[in-house]
Amino acid sequence: MPDTVIIATRESRLALWQAEHVRHLLQSRFGMRVELLGMTTRGDQILDRALSKVGGKGLFVKELETALEDGRAHLAVHSLKDMLMELPAGFALGAVLPREDPRDAFVSPRHARLQDLPQGACVGTSSLRRAAQLLALRPDLRIEPLRGNLDTRLRKLDEGGYDAIVLAAAGLKRLGLQARIASLFDTAQMTPAAGQGALGIELREDATALRQALSTLVHRPSWLAVHAERAVSRALGGSCSMPLAAHAVWEGGQLRVDAALGHAQDLAQPLLRTQLRAPVASDAEATALGERAAAQLRADGAETYLGAAA
Repeated sequence: MPDTVIIATRESRLALWQAEHVRHLLQSRFGMRVELLGMTTRGDQILDRALSKVGGKGLFVKELETALEDGRAHLAVHSLKDMLMELPAGFALGAVLPREDPRDAFVSPRHARLQDLPQGACVGTSSLRRAAQLLALRPDLRIEPLRGNLDTRLRKLDEGGYDAIVLAAAGLKRLGLQARIASLFDTAQMTPAAGQGALGIELREDATALRQALSTLVHRPSWLAVHAERAVSRALGGSCSMPLAAHAVWEGGQLRVDAALGHAQDLAQPLLRTQLRAPVASDAEATALGERAAAQLRADGAETYLGAAA
């Protein structure tokens, strides 16, 4: 175990909040000395193009993983939805913390709900997943790209560039910006991305002592839920170029997985949706449930939609 544990983090306000949260956990639980290593990633630098055009969500984590690989840092804290579904060789997901609200938030200074927007209103999002589901709810909307960190997106809304924007509720809540949420989408209307609202701690696979310590921080219900969600995405080759949603929720003793897939080249095409539930007590059972949901989407015609995202 290192004398001082160094956490690699992006330098946005939300990323720093997340890293500070993990630092506090490590200090209070284990008495560790912890420092932060702030970094700017390619995903933070490229703001004029959609992620699907320049390399996907992996652009937010590559530099942090490089810091782990060369020993400058021991841990990296990520919004789990930004992590690749298949981690590079030599890296491991050490912990998933208790999940914050996984829902998407409707943010507008003038309108309370999506239904209240005028005909042809402009909604900002660069997420194909959100765009496909917004158009399923309101085909009349004009969807415009919106990149940047959370504060940048809110500023662009306030400057009048959009009638409304859609953001992850978790980030707004973590930064004390709940008042900016006009309303929350039900997950049946706007199914979240795999891992949305969850924090993941990544480290080198060979960091045995640290992995053992982090294992005690794992929130098992959140861990199993996101394993099922990520299995859906992994089985379908999920990426930023695919309008894919996967969300798992506990109902009694069973885990229910909802998945939705849109057509990448024609967002007006009908969404493919499926829902499965099963008792889940292990990582393998969570993964199997997610894979069955993906197989059901394929049986319902997903191949054509997946081909459009290639």
